[in-house]
Amino acid sequence: MTAEISPVTLKQEVRDWAARIGVETSEVHVRKMKRKWGSCSTSGRVTFSHDLLKEPEETRAGVIVHELLHLKVPNHGALFRRLERAYLRMNDT
Repeated sequence: MTAEISPVTLKQEVRDWAARIGVETSEVHVRKMKRKWGSCSTSGRVTFSHDLLKEPEETRAGVIVHELLHLKVPNHGALFRRLERAYLRMNDT
């Protein structure tokens, strides 16, 4: 079982990933979400589900990278998928 992290820790992970990816967020929020783990607005606001605090680091990284990449690539096309795989592979090393 994975230990739950704090919202402050999740926000730090988001800041760390944003620096690695080369994007800036205007706001980072953690709140209850019923249907998804994260969202991203065109203004740079990223929101993550409170449920993500209970997930393992690998799962959190996947969700964080996914949302932050939308600040570079607004869709889920081939470029988005390639970048997502590359950043997550980089995290495994």
